[in-house]
Amino acid sequence: MASSPSAKKAAPKIEIDSELLAHAHVSKAWPFEEARKVLSRLKRIPKPTGAIIFETGYGPSGLPHIGTFGEVVRTTMVRHAFRVLTEDKVPTRLICFSDDMDGLRKVPDNIPNKEMVAEHLGKPLSQVPDPFGVHQSFGHHNNARLRAFLDTFGFDYEFLSATECYISARFDMTLLKVLENYDAIRNVILPTLGPERRATYSPFLPISPTTGRVLQVPIVDRDVAAGSIRYKDPDSGKLVQVPVTRGHCKLQWKADWAMRWAALGVDYEMAGKDLIDSVRLSGHICRILGAQQPEGFIYELFLDEKGEKISKSRGNGLTIEEWLAYASPESLSLYMYQSPRKAKRLYFDVIPRAVDEYVGHLAAYPKEEQAAKLMNPVWHIHQGTPPKAVLPLSFALLLNLASASNSEDREVLWGFIRRYAPDATPQEHPLLDELVGYAIRYFHDLVKPAKRYRAPSEKERAALLDLASRLDSMSGDVKSEEIQAEVYAVGKEHGFEPLRDWFATLYEVLLGQTQGPRFGSFVELYGISETRALIAKALTGELTAG
Repeated sequence: MASSPSAKKAAPKIEIDSELLAHAHVSKAWPFEEARKVLSRLKRIPKPTGAIIFETGYGPSGLPHIGTFGEVVRTTMVRHAFRVLTEDKVPTRLICFSDDMDGLRKVPDNIPNKEMVAEHLGKPLSQVPDPFGVHQSFGHHNNARLRAFLDTFGFDYEFLSATECYISARFDMTLLKVLENYDAIRNVILPTLGPERRATYSPFLPISPTTGRVLQVPIVDRDVAAGSIRYKDPDSGKLVQVPVTRGHCKLQWKADWAMRWAALGVDYEMAGKDLIDSVRLSGHICRILGAQQPEGFIYELFLDEKGEKISKSRGNGLTIEEWLAYASPESLSLYMYQSPRKAKRLYFDVIPRAVDEYVGHLAAYPKEEQAAKLMNPVWHIHQGTPPKAVLPLSFALLLNLASASNSEDREVLWGFIRRYAPDATPQEHPLLDELVGYAIRYFHDLVKPAKRYRAPSEKERAALLDLASRLDSMSGDVKSEEIQAEVYAVGKEHGFEPLRDWFATLYEVLLGQTQGPRFGSFVELYGISETRALIAKALTGELTAG
């Protein structure tokens, strides 16, 4: 790895007035609740010469994913809240740690040169050749991808490599403490293992001097004074003695996590629900090593559209690239901010709502009192300085405009927008123009292929004819509320019970989809004559004919 950690430019000082500070100390926004835990820790365990350390971890056996983003963005929100609570007088650091000394367990499916990589199974990721032929190793390759990934979002962080920390002696003092407390640490882990695993478990995993592989072998003897261990080489059967320092060994996962907390002085790290036991056990080991377990909270995992846990190996759920193809990073940050302790489904259908909720929070922010502003997600997303933006229409309406017009032309959509907001231009509304681009892509990739128009029943046909007639009698400048009232009236008079069946008819027959916008708003934007023409196409079978 690099000879020194990658450090981003220090975050600029933030302006904090007395009103902001007073509200921050009692705000129920979860980043402030988490930050107050860190503040309480600082009062219990002063760090007069050091910064408060926030950490996130990354396993570089695969590429950065949406969970990586979620953990870093959430931790960044807590860090910013802490800076506010301490009036930015306490230095803070965010460490993004790569566990690139882990042994490669299996060959990923999404890489080239799989056969070459397979020859190096069991070696630390930083010793496996780069299958892409670009970097020094596979670990270096994925670390570079991680750093580029974080830099794209403008995160303020320091990068640390496990390999660099082990080899450079940064971990040596703490590794020797692990050796001194070998039996106590084993006693924490052994009750969690099966009989076969208990017989061979050691917190230390030697790196074979001959093969370079990470060995999971029983430790025959320990020499605390010499700082070394002895094990039987699985290939030769000979006893081998190696130091536990300078990268000759690495630690098993839970002991490794605890050692890292102690060695780096980590004050805060969050973790997913699947790591509850690991957090508890690593916390116990951390205390054995004479350090305090970091503060943090357990966040819920993401689910796919079927409610199943998202898995990198299975490829279910959304990737970050997929989200960013159809919506802004800020909308993804909002999704990560909302209810982190509740399981949430992460699939394409959640994107439009997240976009509109982000825009809604952005529009509400300037009108809110200070206390409400600190509860507004955009305050945390933009670290206290959200941009000004008021949009004349929603992302959902843009999507339905694209759907109804079957258009992937920006100018066509802007033509509809100008009818609704005559003074709107891409230059005056860059955020709206950005949403137009996202809407076109979302429509082309996800809505258009799934469109399924159906023919109306006789009852529905009569109601649609009635609606077309009523629209014909309306003036061109009619407002959405009046249109919506007529739509309701048609549904009631034609016996649709419940009334949502009438709106389902409109969406399925006219738009070829199961859900849609508030119909009055859609008609106002799309146009009276255009909506009547759409109804005519549905009644003549032109839509179902494709």
